[in-house]
Amino acid sequence: MDIEFPSSFRFGSATSAYQIEGAATADGKEESIWDVFCRVPGAIFNGEDGLVAVDHYHRYREDIALMRELNLGTYRFSVSWPRVLDAEGRVNAKGMDFYSRVVDELLANDITPWLTLYHWDLPASLPGGWTNRNTAKRFVDYAQAVHAHLADRVRIWTTLNEPWCSSFLSYAGGHHAPGQTEPVAAVRAAHHLLLAHGWTIQALRAADPDAELGITLNFTPAIAASDESADVDIARRLNGTNNRYFTDPIFTGEYPADVLTDLASIWPDDLVHDGDLAAIATPIDVLGVNYYTTNLVAAPAAGAEPPAGASPNITAPEAVVVDRGLPKTAMGWDIDPSGLRDLLLWLHGTYTAAAGVSLVITENGAAFDDVADADGFVDDTADRLAYLKGHLTAVHEAMEAGADVRGYLAWSLLDNFEWAFGYAKRFGIVRVDEDQRRTPKASARWFAEVARLGGFDT
Repeated sequence: MDIEFPSSFRFGSATSAYQIEGAATADGKEESIWDVFCRVPGAIFNGEDGLVAVDHYHRYREDIALMRELNLGTYRFSVSWPRVLDAEGRVNAKGMDFYSRVVDELLANDITPWLTLYHWDLPASLPGGWTNRNTAKRFVDYAQAVHAHLADRVRIWTTLNEPWCSSFLSYAGGHHAPGQTEPVAAVRAAHHLLLAHGWTIQALRAADPDAELGITLNFTPAIAASDESADVDIARRLNGTNNRYFTDPIFTGEYPADVLTDLASIWPDDLVHDGDLAAIATPIDVLGVNYYTTNLVAAPAAGAEPPAGASPNITAPEAVVVDRGLPKTAMGWDIDPSGLRDLLLWLHGTYTAAAGVSLVITENGAAFDDVADADGFVDDTADRLAYLKGHLTAVHEAMEAGADVRGYLAWSLLDNFEWAFGYAKRFGIVRVDEDQRRTPKASARWFAEVARLGGFDT
């Protein structure tokens, strides 16, 4: 094989609770902020929601059998907080038992469960959401409850998925629940998310020293369009709030000085308490990397009108994304596998190698405008399969250059509810139709062979 991975390398897939489970009110599940947000007129494409999603709550055995058929050795899933705890913080036994059954079914099929505690479906009952420091304390209680029920079988735990999305995109950009457009709220939310992560790592480490603990961050590296100082500074500001705002405190125990300067006019004086940064920097074992694209960015032309509407890029809302002429996904994102290679080498060289932390690709994939044949089969050889192949090649290149990457989890197993895009954007390697039928696409069949063989020919 041209591309061969170590025998210990993880091949698998990832999903999230709200995007696939459905059963939004079943067995005592309470509302999340996404249940509420989906009722806001115009918030979600076509007025869609996750009330049924792809009905994984009732079809998990079928879905896990499909994972086994596709040779997936690891499955990263998330737990829905409002499904397992009520508004008073009491365990909902029926909700917790669902995840126990999922874990048992995975293990019975020789699939390693990788549990993410938070993939955005915050209980709607928590006052202030992530702008409230108390939510971080409540998160630790939730994490400990899930750990108490599942730690005998789940050995890999991720605290948060993409805190940039659940802070800046959600509280400043307004694109995700709860749909706020307040930059100060976003800064508060981001710090409290990191605090929840740090406190939870401390609590789980104390209870379970042998567990593998980590966090998943999303990275969209900004590349300056030229050497002009204005373009370079735009890229610095974007990388500061999108990436280093999270990596620096986790690995160095400090927020980046330049980012604090950029945010000085809106940084709350009461935000960071004594001991917060030390907690956030509690050592982890694995950094999950979610990667989809890079952006070539430039400063606006002189006299250009500022962009209308709220932006999650609160230190650089005026940034201009430059079209590079690269192929694009259905999301309009440039396809840039080399960006993943460069990102992994940057993370390894700047943060993870010195900390003894491994890297795993916890999300990578693409939405395309799938066309199914009469049998429901999607031949996505030319787009999604090619995307996965290019990015797995980039991962291998990073490993050859020294990056300690130990797995690749494709996003996503199933076509599902794609947040504000509803069901219009399909990321799955398995097609799900209107009747909930699952049909592996060409990309799934190819990925299954890669997982079986541990590599592929280019």
